[in-house]
Amino acid sequence: MRHLQQIGLSVLTGLCLLNSVSVADLSAQISTNNPYRASTGWENLPEGRSLGIISGVIPDPDGEHLWILDRCGANQCAGTDLDPILKFDLDGNLVESFGRGLFAFPHGFDLDDDGFLWVTEGGSHGDARATLGESMGIGHQILKLTKQGEVVMRIGEAGVWGNDRTHFNGPSGVAVAPNGDIWIADGHRGGNNRIVRLTSDGTFLMDVGGGVGSESKEAGSFSDPHDIKIDSEGRVFVADRGNSRIQVFDPDGELLYIWTHYGKPSGLFIDRNDILYAGDGLSGILRTGPPDPWRSNFGWEKGIRIGDLKTEQAWVTHFIPQYEEDNGPGIEFLGVDFDGNIYAGEVNRMRMVRYVPFRPPEIGGRRPGR
Repeated sequence: MRHLQQIGLSVLTGLCLLNSVSVADLSAQISTNNPYRASTGWENLPEGRSLGIISGVIPDPDGEHLWILDRCGANQCAGTDLDPILKFDLDGNLVESFGRGLFAFPHGFDLDDDGFLWVTEGGSHGDARATLGESMGIGHQILKLTKQGEVVMRIGEAGVWGNDRTHFNGPSGVAVAPNGDIWIADGHRGGNNRIVRLTSDGTFLMDVGGGVGSESKEAGSFSDPHDIKIDSEGRVFVADRGNSRIQVFDPDGELLYIWTHYGKPSGLFIDRNDILYAGDGLSGILRTGPPDPWRSNFGWEKGIRIGDLKTEQAWVTHFIPQYEEDNGPGIEFLGVDFDGNIYAGEVNRMRMVRYVPFRPPEIGGRRPGR
């Protein structure tokens, strides 16, 4: 009953937000309370190599390196000889790379507590971004790798899509819980609309949501679940992008909250102090032609919203407007290093923007990343 009451309050809050943006978030969007400066060109890559669309940024526990998942200098890795998994030092120097030939459309990214990297194939069946990979026997899988690039586990059947215990359709995100459970957002736009919970060895435990064509705004349903992250308490956060909300589940998959005050989240990041960062690069985009409601979140601005998960409803405390606004898709995935610097990938410009705090952005009495 407590969970249902919490959900009801969160849904009520969400309805209020949809009809008139809440005072808390409105002030976060229009205030100058943005303690970050933006810049580009942080990365130093070999001549002729550039970043494409970034699908994830994760700080290494050593505090000296960042892992970045890049779509091979473009928006596709199938047919290229480039490495999508890149390791940088904090000065932006590339120190290691690997993963060539393993992925077509790398999308979800995680680094678990045991030091293994996880990557999903985000191209859904019927999406042109998946077609080449499927023809090569690549796609619809989640791969577990060592930090040296050795594949130690594959989940799903390569190049074969489905909606059952052993098949996926463009899985868009992966997160490994402290107890070893594997949570998967399955899948990308046009794919399945569910999240899946597996044991550490890949055995199916449960799923929530539906398959292709099951898009819904009902509680516990999804429309383009685009990313998934887990906090220190084991709670599961899903960027339910098509519904312009975040759905929060307990470690057993029970729905706790529905939050609409983070805009239209494409990518999520939770730091070690349980500060939530949500990247929104699709709000306010006006589409012409046939209806495309998953892109519509009018009255909201693109950017990064930050909140403290230790507080009751994790209200937005800081809003960073997107650097150099344009009319195309912007920020999707992002990550934060241990000094609180944010690294965000932009889709339309295929670049990474680094947001550096020029004064301590106190959140809930703490500085992010510390």
